[in-house]
Amino acid sequence: MKKQSTADPEPMQVSVPATTTTAPTTPTTNLKEIQSLIETGAYTKEVRRISRAVCLTIVLRRQLTNGLISGFFSRVLPVNSEAYKRLSSYVSKDSGSDEMDIDAAPTAQPAAKHVLPEMEIYCYFLVLLFLIDQKNYDLAKVCASDCIARLKNLNKRTVDVLASRIYFYYSLVHELTNSLAEIRGNLLALHRMATLRHDELGQETLLNLLLRNYLHYNLYDQAEKLRSKAPRFEAHSNQQFCRYLFYLGKIRTIQLEYTDAKESLLQAARKAPSTARGFRIQCNKWAIIVRLLLGEIPERRVFMQKGMKTALTPYFELTNAVRVGDLELFRTVADKFASTFASDGTRNLIVRLRHNVIRTGLRNISIAYSRISLADVATKLRLDSDSPAADAESIVAKAIRDGAIDATIDHANGWMVSKETGDVYSTNEPQAAFNSRIVFCLNMHNEAVKALRFPPNSHKEKESAEKRRERQQQEQELAKHMAEEDDDEF
Repeated sequence: MKKQSTADPEPMQVSVPATTTTAPTTPTTNLKEIQSLIETGAYTKEVRRISRAVCLTIVLRRQLTNGLISGFFSRVLPVNSEAYKRLSSYVSKDSGSDEMDIDAAPTAQPAAKHVLPEMEIYCYFLVLLFLIDQKNYDLAKVCASDCIARLKNLNKRTVDVLASRIYFYYSLVHELTNSLAEIRGNLLALHRMATLRHDELGQETLLNLLLRNYLHYNLYDQAEKLRSKAPRFEAHSNQQFCRYLFYLGKIRTIQLEYTDAKESLLQAARKAPSTARGFRIQCNKWAIIVRLLLGEIPERRVFMQKGMKTALTPYFELTNAVRVGDLELFRTVADKFASTFASDGTRNLIVRLRHNVIRTGLRNISIAYSRISLADVATKLRLDSDSPAADAESIVAKAIRDGAIDATIDHANGWMVSKETGDVYSTNEPQAAFNSRIVFCLNMHNEAVKALRFPPNSHKEKESAEKRRERQQQEQELAKHMAEEDDDEF
């Protein structure tokens, strides 16, 4: 109906009051709202208003221009201040944005004795986003370094939200220019400073950035030492907690702790927002490899998730080769998608899967044959060696010792003799599987209870219907902006 009424040229549209139509929001209007949020949050010391301003900025970043940013600086910063001069040097005014500049610039700017630290750091954040989107990475590195030097002299809880974002993009711009090793010392110093200042959000962010820095150069031992000695506290950001779980899963995988790695990776994929598709794809890739190393076969629905089918195709073919136990097919898949596995950082893990492929094929042989010669076992496993029968004998002996198959070796005749398969329901295996599912459900319930949030004094006073509607509307808007923010950051 709205589309028809706005397109209708009849006089009926003119009679509609102007107050009933909602004016479209412009970048200038959004920046004014952000300015109000930051100033109110700074004076009232409400961190949630600063967080709200950051969420609105993430939505606005695609519309930023040089002229818009310059006009915003003229509005919020005294023109003769050092901060204004420093920040204006990073942007140049557009010739085609005069109208936006006039709207953004104040007609009579009130005299200000000092600049709000929150507003100054936000201006750095705005410039840094714009420079990264413009792919001006060299200037973005200079801007981020200047901002971090300024942050070292600030110790305010209302600045912590903005500081954590500055840290993130400071590391990102160095990663984009392949210079992560240069800032490792700075990140360690910043993490120490955040710990001394009890900046828990900064500690979360910097810990993840340091872990990412170490893992980028395959320094898994150093990453584990840092993670184990870092102070523990309750997570404040779901995005940072998901990243931490992902990095922890990668560390555990390299350290052969596959059970803990699987739990961390699946939890990271489950907690990540649905809009963070790239992050969830990476979690699923590593989780699939870990489950294969554990001897499990992932369900088909894992590879058919919405938006992930193409990205997980190499891992689906790899899983099929492991499931069948065909060593030749496994080699073909590994060679076919070698570049993909190398870019994902899973190539070394896939080399470990060769033993699992042989074990799976051996298990299928032991089920199909009650007695088979070791030479035939080597042929069916497609072992390419000088003495396949001797290799098959050692492989079968190791599988029997590890409990992978229930069989014996007749060395005199060169046979593998399988024992009769018993009733699995007469063992404790069904009980163990049922218990693991119960533990998983209880853990999920406990995490959901911890994540519940209640308004202050909700047990003392009852809110009216109007307040409830207003609160629900604000929560819906915030959830929308957070979803867009998650999509951008992951």
